[in-house]
Amino acid sequence: MPQHNSPLHERFEKEFLPHLEALHSFAFHLCYNEEDADDLVQETFLKAFRFIDKFEEGTNAKAWLFKILKNAYINQYRKESKRPTRVDYEDVAVYNEEEEGQVSGYYDLREDVFEKMIGDEVSTALNLLPEEFRTVILLCDIEGFSYEEISKIIDIPIGTVRSRLFRARNMLKEKLVKYASSIGYKDLRGDRSKAEDVFED
Repeated sequence: MPQHNSPLHERFEKEFLPHLEALHSFAFHLCYNEEDADDLVQETFLKAFRFIDKFEEGTNAKAWLFKILKNAYINQYRKESKRPTRVDYEDVAVYNEEEEGQVSGYYDLREDVFEKMIGDEVSTALNLLPEEFRTVILLCDIEGFSYEEISKIIDIPIGTVRSRLFRARNMLKEKLVKYASSIGYKDLRGDRSKAEDVFED
C-alpha cells in the first residue's frame, strides 16, 4: 500500500477509497461470507495499488475496481470451489431482438415500487438468483453501471448483458410478486388491485 501522505497515497484515497462500501456489498453478494468478502476487497485494493499506473485518471475508477474484484473472485473462489455451482447459461444467453428490446420496460431496484417492499426480502430474493443473473442485477440496478461498463467488468458481450439482465429481472420479479402476494400487498401503485400489476410495463 502507498506510504501515508505520499502523492500516490493521496491519489489512492481520492480515486478508490470512496468505493469501499460498494465493493464490499458486491463482494458479499458474490461469496455470501463476511470474512471472504473482506478478503476480496482487501485483495482488490492491493491489486489496484499495484497496477495504479495502468489506471487512467479521470476514467471510471469504480468500474475498474469492480472488474479487479470480479477477476479476483473468479481466480480465487472458483478454484477453491467456494462459489455457488456455476450454471452454464451461455447457451441461452442470446435471446431474440424482441426480448432484448423489452429490457427497458421493466423496473429496476431503484424504482419506488421496490422501495416500498422490505429490504431484507428483496435482498433474499436477489441472493436466490444464480450468480450470473444476480451479478448483472447488482451491477446495473444497484450500482448503476451502463451495459458497456458491465460488459467490460464481467467480460461478456453487451448483447449478453442485455439478455441476461432481461432474464434476471423476470426471475426476480416472479420472486417478489410471490412475496408481495404472501404478505397481502394489493395496491402498491395506488391504482391496481393485484400484486402482479406492480411489475407490468
